[in-house]
Amino acid sequence: MALTASEVNLALPQIWDGVSATCVELSPAHAVAEISLEGVSLRPGGFIPGPTQFAAADVVLWFLVFGAIGRLEPMALTSELSLRFLRPSVGTRLFARATLDRAGRSSVVGTTRVWTDDNEAKPCSVAQGTYALPR
Repeated sequence: MALTASEVNLALPQIWDGVSATCVELSPAHAVAEISLEGVSLRPGGFIPGPTQFAAADVVLWFLVFGAIGRLEPMALTSELSLRFLRPSVGTRLFARATLDRAGRSSVVGTTRVWTDDNEAKPCSVAQGTYALPR
């Protein structure tokens, strides 16, 4: 049986206290996260800072790992992540979608899109990353 977004959200407080993301969707091939902007210091012009977008891409890839391998694996770790900014990120809500590129025995590779305020058609950044799975 596939792991669900609700199961991930229920487990989050036990495996990563203080994480500011919620798993919105989860399947073996994709994950969607909403990132809380509470407490985020916006850049001049109201722009969501780059490190917050990077964190969004990172956490949604972590969620994708769970869906791809079919279980929670808290010790899956980022081994590589490259982010490209496409446009200024202005909004009140931040989302990220990861799609699976490859899942193997030792790693999971995915591509992400980060956007604001339910406007997925206009991403503010894109990324590709790899998560290493524990032995």
